[in-house]
Amino acid sequence: MEDWLDLLQWPAMAASLIAAYLVASRGTNKRNTGFWIFLSSNVLWVVWGWHTQSYALIALQFGLAVLNFRGVSKTDEHE
Repeated sequence: MEDWLDLLQWPAMAASLIAAYLVASRGTNKRNTGFWIFLSSNVLWVVWGWHTQSYALIALQFGLAVLNFRGVSKTDEHE
């Protein structure tokens, strides 16, 4: 299980990059999808951060998750 948790940082990083690309889109659906992918990456980063005892990273992810939920709600308002 240790190896699996060590590797979790890679899909978390990939999800973060994909989400950033989508959030920068002009399309509402793409932007909304980007925020949901960001939220998924927040979960992955928290799991990895817990495994590595990176508590500042965990705190950052909770803060970013709040901002991502705000982004989802603002995107939904414009639909």
